[in-house]
Amino acid sequence: MNKRQHLATRRQFITSSMLTGLACANADLMRARAAGGQHPDTAVILVWLTGGLSHMDTYDLKPDAPVEYRGDFRPINTSVEGIEVGELLPMHAKIADKFNLLRSLHHGFSGHDGAHKRVLTGRVPKSPTGFVNDAPSIGCIVNKVRAGYRPDSLAFVSAQREGTNVDAYSQGAAYLGKSHGPFLAPGDPSQEDWDVPNLTLLPELQARFQGRRRLLDRFDRFREQVDRSASFESTDRFQSKALALLTSEKSRQAFDLSQEDEAVRNRYGFTRYGQRALLARRLIEAGTSFVNVVMESPGTEIPAAKNVVYNWDCHAVNCHVFDDARWRFPHFDQAVSGLIEDLYTRGLDKKVMLVVTGEFGHTPRISNQKGTATGIMQPGRDHWPGVYSALVSGGGMQTGQVLGSSDSLGEQPKDRPLSPDHLWATVYRHLGIDLERTFPNLAGRPMPILPGGSVIDELL
Repeated sequence: MNKRQHLATRRQFITSSMLTGLACANADLMRARAAGGQHPDTAVILVWLTGGLSHMDTYDLKPDAPVEYRGDFRPINTSVEGIEVGELLPMHAKIADKFNLLRSLHHGFSGHDGAHKRVLTGRVPKSPTGFVNDAPSIGCIVNKVRAGYRPDSLAFVSAQREGTNVDAYSQGAAYLGKSHGPFLAPGDPSQEDWDVPNLTLLPELQARFQGRRRLLDRFDRFREQVDRSASFESTDRFQSKALALLTSEKSRQAFDLSQEDEAVRNRYGFTRYGQRALLARRLIEAGTSFVNVVMESPGTEIPAAKNVVYNWDCHAVNCHVFDDARWRFPHFDQAVSGLIEDLYTRGLDKKVMLVVTGEFGHTPRISNQKGTATGIMQPGRDHWPGVYSALVSGGGMQTGQVLGSSDSLGEQPKDRPLSPDHLWATVYRHLGIDLERTFPNLAGRPMPILPGGSVIDELL
């Protein structure tokens, strides 16, 4: 053997050993997770409206309030007597029997970063500034508890804007470790050339993965010769599942929206909103436990007036709040109602709980200010954590309800005040996660997954 052949063989051995070690390490991890017991066949989709949903224009209108509060829009009747939504949500109105509205959510953080952390972790953050979590997000808790539930599937996926990371929306795992963060699916799945890079092996890596399979096969044959014990059979089983996760065709196919019927894709809408929502349903069917669908810009043509904003942050300096709504809400209406109808049509309404919310609401009282892009005075609404609304659907819940209420001006909870903790306690119950469970922080102190809140009994 010459020197070049020796170096090539040595390099192949090192590479194969590293990849084999990775598969074996994953096998050990999944063996430990599987020992934690079985989980119910349930899942959660979170539609995250970053920037905050204006409750006064969507789910909790106040038609009798003064004009400086009620704004341009009027409530419309829905399929459930006594429940109204904003006039720009007619598709919601037709299926109100399939969802609930929570109108009394509240917390104390008026900045995007503090509110993101407060809502997405269910805990009061140590600092109101910065988007990096000091406690795990809800999705990361789910990932930690349920990652071994279906070892050939991704437990936690976040469909979000390209160029963003786990901290952009306070989805970090904190003391659980980065391995329990979300698998990121960035970009616009409504585009034909959309792809998820992490699920496609680079051509130069294909031979290495094939070599790893051959090497593992040789190890397996060796083990068969030296030990036929049940423990070895179990080891082979977990190692096989670990390898399947690393090269899962099932996961790749879940991301291939071209496999969907065109009529279904049209029902969701060919926007970022619609196709990310459809992707979430496909991932759930492929075994994912928690999908975060980030809805910022719908990805459609920007109006010529440029009086709209990228996300839901409808300050007057950012946008004309009502013109922005006229552009944004129809796409939101189509995507969310399409997802709800699809879950029910496919018999997933008991398995999947859908949560639609942002980090807070927006001020009931309208302010006027010169727009940065338009240069003219225009109306807007600022941050408002005093009270806000959320939609929940599926999960085997009783639906067609409104829980909680705000006062006559939409400023504070009036009846049945709810915190983010109540919402997540209900989500954990749906997923079969023990609310008393703890995980050690970096100092080794046991931290409860949810320090406060209780299940919303009216939803069960």
